Amino acid sequence: MRIDLHCHSTHSDGILPAAEVAARAKDRGVEVFCLSDHDSCEGFEATRAVFPNAIRGVELSCTEEGKTVHILLYGLPGSDWSVVETALTKQREVRRERVHIIAERLAALGATLDADAVLERHKGTVGRPHVAAELVRTGVVASRDEAFSRFLKDGGPGDVKVSRLTVADGLELAMAAGARASLAHPHLQGNRAEPLIARHREAGLSGLEVHYAIYPAKKRKTWAAMAKRHNMVGTAGSDFHGEGVTSVSKLGVDVPDDDAARLLDWLEISRDAN
Repeated sequence: MRIDLHCHSTHSDGILPAAEVAARAKDRGVEVFCLSDHDSCEGFEATRAVFPNAIRGVELSCTEEGKTVHILLYGLPGSDWSVVETALTKQREVRRERVHIIAERLAALGATLDADAVLERHKGTVGRPHVAAELVRTGVVASRDEAFSRFLKDGGPGDVKVSRLTVADGLELAMAAGARASLAHPHLQGNRAEPLIARHREAGLSGLEVHYAIYPAKKRKTWAAMAKRHNMVGTAGSDFHGEGVTSVSKLGVDVPDDDAARLLDWLEISRDAN
């Protein structure tokens, strides 16, 4: 079964509108779909208009011991998503204020950034990639890479840390909403992945992104074994942002039938509907 529970639109750091992402997923034969923008569900209605059975979801930017951890939340039939939306609204407000602070720091360095222009162009979740794009557009730098290397990289002179939810906070939101939670792209956690899972498994971290688009078969087996050790479900996603943004250029991940069946049960999706 072809599934995609992890992809992005212009409501966060993707380059295509939500409806276009959903349409491409449909054209690719994706049967189970979720648009999972960073800290935003604003593309859900546009997604549902194209892909009626789409799941409501979000990729939460959390933190644990000073390191970023992305947790994917998925709505179930009957989930109360209002508690998640309230938290996301607060996070977006913090991120928008951050752009103004970055502009002040860049001004002190002799680099002009029109914070209002950034916020006008990007109505959803705003981050450093959007600031970098504006610096390129206005000729302050020649490329996104230059924007990050000179100003926006972690610890750089234009880097402003944003207050984030902890992993525990994110899982508390998931439980309050009656949603499922999965650890996204676990390879980014390195050796920290399994201890992190062990700490949070009983708090609701019941999914692990085993079927991540860039993982070869051997790597998927490694993560599948970890999921089995902790009685977790393997989730699936491409992490598509649009052609040319990352190495992933197509939506959809092919999942073995047994794994797909367990995933559908976890999401409380009737197999007759897919």
